[in-house]
Amino acid sequence: MKTRALWVEDDADFRELVSMWLESFGLEVEALDSAEAALPILDAGEVDLVLADLNLANMSGLDLCAHAATHAPGVPVIVLTAFGSVEAAIGAIRAGAYDFVTKPCDKAHLKVVVDRAVNHRTLQVKVRRLSEALRRTEPLDDIIGDSAAMKRLQDTLTRVAGTDATVLIQGESGTGKELVARALHRNSLRADGPFVAVNCAALPAALLESELFGHVAGAFTDAKESRVGLIREAEGGTLFLDEIGEMPLEMQVKLLRAIQERTLRPVGAHREVPFDVRLVTATNRDLEAEVEAGRFREDLFYRVNVVRLETPPLRARDNDVLLLAQAFIEKSSERLKKRVTGLDAKAAQCLAAYAWPGNVRELENCIEGAVALARYETLSVDDLPERVRKYQPRSFAVSTNNPAELPSLAEMERRYILKVLEAVGDNKSAAARILGVDRRTLYRKLDAMEAGEDEAES
Repeated sequence: MKTRALWVEDDADFRELVSMWLESFGLEVEALDSAEAALPILDAGEVDLVLADLNLANMSGLDLCAHAATHAPGVPVIVLTAFGSVEAAIGAIRAGAYDFVTKPCDKAHLKVVVDRAVNHRTLQVKVRRLSEALRRTEPLDDIIGDSAAMKRLQDTLTRVAGTDATVLIQGESGTGKELVARALHRNSLRADGPFVAVNCAALPAALLESELFGHVAGAFTDAKESRVGLIREAEGGTLFLDEIGEMPLEMQVKLLRAIQERTLRPVGAHREVPFDVRLVTATNRDLEAEVEAGRFREDLFYRVNVVRLETPPLRARDNDVLLLAQAFIEKSSERLKKRVTGLDAKAAQCLAAYAWPGNVRELENCIEGAVALARYETLSVDDLPERVRKYQPRSFAVSTNNPAELPSLAEMERRYILKVLEAVGDNKSAAARILGVDRRTLYRKLDAMEAGEDEAES
């Protein structure tokens, strides 16, 4: 991101000259002719550096320095004036100016002063963010789990959280993808910034662009006033795009350009607006398969898939079911004002045996309902939903030695494929990796199995 500079000067010719200099220094410049016009921009926190003439009509450069010191602390202000007296310099510094330059100023000297101010600002921001990160302890206290799968997730999350790397979180529905995204944000250098979550599947395609990019007044029917948009609402923080696999292709093109350029154009606007966010996305779809099917852009996939985190399904988390269940019992009993302290042995056995197709979300809802119905301080089997009490896991074992009852090789293959698909939550890419075949081969086998079932029914 370019450093954003605000340049205030009422002499039009000199304002234009210095604007060109500042742009040649690599700054993004907004030039104004009065200090009053600069106030709302300063108050909104949209600049990294301010340059201002000392002698301005109505409100002077010294007044602007004082306002910046109160409303935008940490933003360096450089004062320029034709009156290079010691008194003027002292007045500027006392008012909060970072430095002082006399007019007519030399371009090379101005660059030295500007570079020094930019480096000061950059260092200041880094120190503040590091201080915030060091103050946080127990960074993953919301990510509950002691299984090998969760330890791998926690380790990767801890290593990537302190960077600005783009992260793709993949996992089945209900595995806690947003919880992981929030943990990434909470333990990042952007933790003091906003966390903005957007469910791409929940917004109609016609509204998604306006919601993300914002719009100007009159851009379309009912657009009576301008709106910033969710991407810019996340400025300085984390933007979480949930269910990105549901995003329409035409919107994928616009998002890709925004990610590449780090600028966006609100609907109906005539110029690009820069933004600074960390992007975290999530999906329960197999994005590689979506790319092959032409439903997700390959170039966007590579942009969002910089670091990938996999949220494991609950059935792959060993004894985490009971650990989570106890946490949800404590949470639900407090919320529902009921004294429930734990599970009896049979209830625990039922919970551990169940496949949990809805993952952690289903477990939490199950426990909340059980606590609401509980008659005693310990949950029993009778308090659990019927689907959990009566669940019978799909068996793959061959339990006979009678040759007449042994299944064919094709039937064994069918059962094994179905078992693997159940274990990975119907994720075809993961199943193909376990089975040692490519996805196309797996799809052909599934088509053949489906055709065989149709023939058997007819």
